[in-house]
Amino acid sequence: MTSSSVPTAYAVSPDSGEHWSKEGAWRVAEGIHRIPLPLPMDGLRAVNVYAIETEEGLTLVDGGWAVEESRRQLETSLDSIGHRLSDITRFLVTHVHRDHYTQALAVRREFGSHVSLGLGEKPTLDVVRNERLTRDPTVPQILRAGAEKVARDWADTLSDVQLDLALWEDPDSWLEGDHRLAVGTRTLDAVATPGHTQGHFVFADLDAGLLFAGDHVLPTITPSIGFEPAYADQPLGDFLASLAKVRALPDLRLLPAHGAVTGSTHTRVDELVAHHDERLRLCLDSVRAGRQTAYDVAGDLPWTRREKRLADLDVFNAALASMETMAHLDLLAARGEITRRDDDGVSVYGP
Repeated sequence: MTSSSVPTAYAVSPDSGEHWSKEGAWRVAEGIHRIPLPLPMDGLRAVNVYAIETEEGLTLVDGGWAVEESRRQLETSLDSIGHRLSDITRFLVTHVHRDHYTQALAVRREFGSHVSLGLGEKPTLDVVRNERLTRDPTVPQILRAGAEKVARDWADTLSDVQLDLALWEDPDSWLEGDHRLAVGTRTLDAVATPGHTQGHFVFADLDAGLLFAGDHVLPTITPSIGFEPAYADQPLGDFLASLAKVRALPDLRLLPAHGAVTGSTHTRVDELVAHHDERLRLCLDSVRAGRQTAYDVAGDLPWTRREKRLADLDVFNAALASMETMAHLDLLAARGEITRRDDDGVSVYGP
């Protein structure tokens, strides 16, 4: 949602020499290709999936969004390196968001590919598939942030989206805890990195010096925090702890889900930590100045790299901004730097 200061040159990916979202299958290392897939109606433009060649077939890190345009581009890109969709034997999905998970399930239905996902995503899948839900589970979180008008607008415009429940089935296997995975002749370290979502995983190929980072570490933007149907108590605290785990790994080449391949995971992690330290400071200053709800505090903060005001954001991004601010305030409260109390479903903060 927010952005930290990065050079605009990061839009060009060194593996292609083109803007990172340019379609194709771009070689990032021996036996590994980056395949950007389109994201309709999404400002992120594309999602990178990574195809790893093995003797048994292809393992893909992430699957893309199950829409026709993405399917066609995946087929075309695989064909350019001599493969077909039926060659995909396995998906390692970093997290449950639709631009990462849903196409993996669509391919599984056709070709029997094995899909793995973090166990921490199960509560979100359970919420999404609960036919007894009478209210969008995001709305209470927007209301808790004190953003009543945003919650109404969200309910009016975004809550009636019909879901294909076949695209929200369980995976074939759950990833649980830090462990090692054999992918052909490679060994990947599967590292649990909750924060962006509760079940997020990254995959480190230490021998090749690569980190398949999903949305945990992105080169030009910061991932949304606190936006998932099954809400975590301290999503920002989880995210910062997960950044520390990745920082403790060797300095690896960053293979992100959105954005260009970059040279140093450590450098970007340090930038992300500094960014959130600054946002925490701004939130603390706002509460000390008398703001009491996350929505009010969000109104004091700049958003996106263009430093927009909250009032200038669309409904979706205003909701994300409110919930992300609430995650920062909840962490400050947990640290004892501010107070928090509940007032009829709204979190109220004070110095």
